Amino acid sequence: MFWHAGTELAGAVRSLIVHDDGKGVAAHVMHATDAILFGIVLIVFAYAITFGFVIDLPLEARQRLPAWMRLESVSQLKQSLVEIILVYMVVDVATDWAQAEGGLTWSSLIKPGTIVLIAGALRLLSRPGDSTRSS
Repeated sequence: MFWHAGTELAGAVRSLIVHDDGKGVAAHVMHATDAILFGIVLIVFAYAITFGFVIDLPLEARQRLPAWMRLESVSQLKQSLVEIILVYMVVDVATDWAQAEGGLTWSSLIKPGTIVLIAGALRLLSRPGDSTRSS
């Protein structure tokens, strides 16, 4: 994913040198951002699963880990997955809008509507005593 992001950024630089329109540069940069974000998501989940479920660390070593690496249950992992998917979807919508040729149609609101519905469902399903949530 990071290699793909690098090629997209190189394409953006190429578009600047050749003096393409600004929309081509923005699309390349948004694709690079999308790829970097997805690569980070994969790394976060690899670490979370490894240190949450595979490797049994002593208590003092576990407390030194960042909060996103200390999972207590699969439900925490699922909740983190939904949160990261929401962020990824927002970047994807921004990428789609940056690439849009001409005006946007009403069907361009389907993805943002889905994001709002998923975020609302996540908010309703979050536990009241969950310390990772801010009210």
